[in-house]
Amino acid sequence: MSKNIKKKVMVAMSGGVDSSVAAALLKEEGYEVFGFTMNHYKGKNDLEIARQVAQKLKIPWSIVDCTKEFKKLVIDYFCREYLAGRTPNPCVVCNLKIKFGLLLKKAKSLGMDYFATGHYAINEYDQESNKFLLKRGVDKSKDQSYFLYRLNQDILPYVLFPLGELRKSQSRELAKKYEFSNYKKEESQEICFIREGDYRKFFKQNVSENIEQGKFRDKSGNILGLHQGIPFYTIGQRKKLGISSNERTYVIKIDYRKNDIILGVERDLYQNKTIVKDLNFVSDIKFSGPMKVEVKIRYNSKKSSAIISPYGKSKVLISFYEPQRAITPGQSAVFYQGDIVIGGGIIEK
Repeated sequence: MSKNIKKKVMVAMSGGVDSSVAAALLKEEGYEVFGFTMNHYKGKNDLEIARQVAQKLKIPWSIVDCTKEFKKLVIDYFCREYLAGRTPNPCVVCNLKIKFGLLLKKAKSLGMDYFATGHYAINEYDQESNKFLLKRGVDKSKDQSYFLYRLNQDILPYVLFPLGELRKSQSRELAKKYEFSNYKKEESQEICFIREGDYRKFFKQNVSENIEQGKFRDKSGNILGLHQGIPFYTIGQRKKLGISSNERTYVIKIDYRKNDIILGVERDLYQNKTIVKDLNFVSDIKFSGPMKVEVKIRYNSKKSSAIISPYGKSKVLISFYEPQRAITPGQSAVFYQGDIVIGGGIIEK
């Protein structure tokens, strides 16, 4: 414990169980803990819960207003991507630009030694390589390393993940032990700025002037009907198409330039290659040739064996051993070797 005395850490406290327990554990370990809660798009109830937890822990707590930055860097990006026929993951962008960008910068400016979150992931220093390794959390069902693959060696030396070695059930037990009022609080499975998960309502309220009806077509170009607007659809979608067919029909491609959505059947959703852009390699590896990895093409997908190879100057070609279903442009493809996050990028096509 003594080694952590006087080490200052800013903890991002959302009002949820995980970040609350993270703050408590760090205080027990001897850190001087400061709680900060982002006011970005959440309700006052979350702020109040975070304040109550900080009060119970007897740590300083304050609010960081990120509303302008969050709208510009996360929400506007989210809207642009959907209008362009892609399906983005806003949590990846929020982590890089807001939590481990804006908040980490603020932590440093206030003289903090570390910045901590309640993510289920492990940040481990490797003496042999003299690098920090980002690894999957012990609780594989709650592992959040997928959302953190854009972190790098400039960021990781200042980051703590106190819950990386815990299971979610253990975190809840600890929250109960600490008598936090949120120990039974349910996890939100939705994007924080889309209430009740109603994407259609969100887009109608925010980008309705850019949404136009277009045509559903089959693979041969035949018109099958009208769609309600590009942002309302994603690859693999079957519901709310309004198309009658002898076989189940899915969105297999989105052509936003022509404002067309291409429909097909289940077998059309599978492919064994994809191209990834906007790359980040966590440990600054020199990637110059084929590498065997496992890849997750979305957060809730299983890791799949693949070979990644350089493609042009700044992209990667992923060749999967087995065809993958509904590879979706805009989503992140994250590369693993065992539990170590090698890196990842944005699926281009």
